[in-house]
Amino acid sequence: MTQQLEAQDIFNSESRVAPLGIIATESSRELVQKIDAHLVTWANSGGIARDTFIVDSECPRFSSGDGKGIIKSTIRGDDLFFVVDVGNYNCKYNMFGKQNSMSPDDHFQDLKRLIQAASGKAHRINVIMPLLYGSRQHRRSYRESLDCAVALQELQNMGVSNIITFDAHDPRVQNATPLMGFDNVMPSYQVLKAFFRDIKDINFDRERFMVVSPDEGAMSRNMYYASVLGVDLGMFYKRRDYSRVVNGRNPIVAHEYLGTSVEGKDVFIADDIISSGESMLDIAYELKKHKANRIFGYATYAIFTNGLEAFDKAYEQGIIAGVFGTNLTYRTEELLQREWFHEVDVSKYIAYFVAAINHDVSVSTIIDPHEKIKMLLAKRKNQK
Repeated sequence: MTQQLEAQDIFNSESRVAPLGIIATESSRELVQKIDAHLVTWANSGGIARDTFIVDSECPRFSSGDGKGIIKSTIRGDDLFFVVDVGNYNCKYNMFGKQNSMSPDDHFQDLKRLIQAASGKAHRINVIMPLLYGSRQHRRSYRESLDCAVALQELQNMGVSNIITFDAHDPRVQNATPLMGFDNVMPSYQVLKAFFRDIKDINFDRERFMVVSPDEGAMSRNMYYASVLGVDLGMFYKRRDYSRVVNGRNPIVAHEYLGTSVEGKDVFIADDIISSGESMLDIAYELKKHKANRIFGYATYAIFTNGLEAFDKAYEQGIIAGVFGTNLTYRTEELLQREWFHEVDVSKYIAYFVAAINHDVSVSTIIDPHEKIKMLLAKRKNQK
């Protein structure tokens, strides 16, 4: 599905499943505004005059902290897309006179409230949840909860037809709801596009560039980058102390590098989440010991739970050359102002998805953008 097709044909009223509506929770309003702008442009180009596809809604709170979902206009017969960012800790509410930051649990509850408010009147319900709720608790090792699997089952029972998520921690969690649509999307093309935009002198020759996986769990996404770029792939093995649990996980004892030499090469490290960032920085320092040149990190969700000071220091010391992160979850103003941070805009990619699903168009070419990456690399090569 090309942009030309979308602009001219995708909003043909005869091909759409039902009238389109987008409902944004408080957590996702910035992202939804960008998605809506793309959809409105395409719709107007296709002969459908629309100012917005956003359906006005809110989830007000009582002073006790109880909440409710309100949809403020008709949605009868609409193909609804609910968008939620469960990682947005900047959303706050008052409870008993104190201000609370919304947790992932609060955001997920607001999503369910708004789905309830639709009261079964919508033609179809789709949920766009880039950061999948509970996805870091994706498997059971002991007597543990399975939050993500139970959440997916709960949404299915509420009538949700499709879930669209990005770079799920473990996409196999979709096995919990095998009869519900589940698309796990990787924004690889958008990442490489941002790379070319911001790092003008990057050279993807095998002798000058290399991809390194931060651990065995991230191998698949790093294998993809190495394959499409045609460069070598290395990896780090995390040696953990399984006799202890610290902050919910077994602490890392050491990072062991496996792979060909990184000496003199620029290195790209891709992961799903930068939380505290300790692992990313430990790996960067280790790669510098192996005489790597510039080191670029990427995380779909750059949340930096422990602040930015450690990365500031690493950048000043020349350990890292830059960190890329998407706008799929909340980013602080401080992060956006950092010289070493590069934002990857995924709003247009989501708009493609919304338009395709709303018109029952195959999304296979969107999920696997291999051809678009090949064209991007060819264009880059011709510019040299």
